[in-house]
Amino acid sequence: MHNHRILPGLACVEQRIGRVALAYSGGLDTSVAVPWLVETYGCEVVCVAVDVGQGDSELAGIEERATAAGAMACHVIDVRDELVADFIWPVLRAGAVYSRKYLLGTAMARPLIAREIVRIARLEGCDAVAHGCTGKGNDQVRFELTFAWLAPDLRVIAPWREWSIRGRKDAEAYALARGVPIPPPKTSLYSRDRNVWHCSHEGGPLEDSGNAPTPDVFRLTADPATAPLEGEAVEIGFRSGDPVSIDGVPLAPRALLEALNRIGGRNGIGRVDLIEDRVVGLKSRGIYETPGGTLLYAAHSELEQLVLDRGTLELKDDLARRYASLVYEGRWWGTERAALDAFVDVTQQRVTGSVTLKACRGSVSVISRQSENALYREALATFEASDLYDHSDATGFIRLFGLPYRVAGPAGSDTPPRGNPNPERPESVADATTMKGNGRQPEIAGSDLPARSEETVRL
Repeated sequence: MHNHRILPGLACVEQRIGRVALAYSGGLDTSVAVPWLVETYGCEVVCVAVDVGQGDSELAGIEERATAAGAMACHVIDVRDELVADFIWPVLRAGAVYSRKYLLGTAMARPLIAREIVRIARLEGCDAVAHGCTGKGNDQVRFELTFAWLAPDLRVIAPWREWSIRGRKDAEAYALARGVPIPPPKTSLYSRDRNVWHCSHEGGPLEDSGNAPTPDVFRLTADPATAPLEGEAVEIGFRSGDPVSIDGVPLAPRALLEALNRIGGRNGIGRVDLIEDRVVGLKSRGIYETPGGTLLYAAHSELEQLVLDRGTLELKDDLARRYASLVYEGRWWGTERAALDAFVDVTQQRVTGSVTLKACRGSVSVISRQSENALYREALATFEASDLYDHSDATGFIRLFGLPYRVAGPAGSDTPPRGNPNPERPESVADATTMKGNGRQPEIAGSDLPARSEETVRL
């Protein structure tokens, strides 16, 4: 006789579902998901709409749309302040960038949205959670990893992986047959995700990697070609790695970010065209606008360069890539991020000061950097005479620093490195033959090298 243990969250399909908390955007897909869940599982549906800065137009009337679709209740939760202070700022402090250019706008928001779905599920006595993510994207992974960490006992339902609906026409027909109000049809060719940090654009003509994005793609940034010619200077102040002020004026996190979005936006800052590697294994193309975030990353990086030593910077850069992958893949809640944050917190103790940037026609340049913790010293860096640096000390340093080269170089080794350090000496038989054919007598490889001795590699 075998005892079979069913892990939390892995209950069989036949498990009775009484009430579901659905991540609700108010669009066609999630509006159709409400009656589909009721019919398929015979359950009640509680909609959860989380405001991360997607805009008033997307949230207007969302409660009415949810109840008209058949939901028993709809919770609208504003988490914009928390998103900036507790999710965006830590990623900024870590310097995390995915695929060399992506500032992780969508990825940072998903764990917070999923956490709120779990919270409402507990509040409403739900025994399942649901989302409207497709089976090809990253978001299904991000949502479900949060569900697994915070609520492994709750059943997860993903309609796009179960139903027979395959497109907008199918969804509209399903809604009309059940009297569900249909949201206004999309007037854009693109799929967009917007929050207080960024706006992303995918699909339509952008799916052809050879197509340049047209002006109608962009929502947050001016065309760099027509942005103000004079540009704009902005000073960003930091305290222990957190942005705290603009031009000397202290601001709360969200207010600061929104102000920088306006400054960067009107100067065409923060556009990225990226081919990225999705979690599910395929490549996709996205156009991202992150105007304020681009300014913040530039300023924060410059301040770190001023106040952190080389070894710390190199280690932090290495770990930043790991942090970025962690966030991109939705692994926000694990101990790995807690450990990385502990390291980042130590490095950020010195990151206090200000950086002044010039934003001009899509480009960002540095005007000045200031910090009481600066490791840069003008008296040391100057080319003028200084009592703080003895030039003769460099002799011994270079002798020790170059010791591996004297030991392993041609004078100290029978195996020369790849690449020819002597252009007059042939690297191969073919080179020697060519030289002979040109009337030049080739030298025998190594014939002019001194014999290896202790004297050759002495300190």
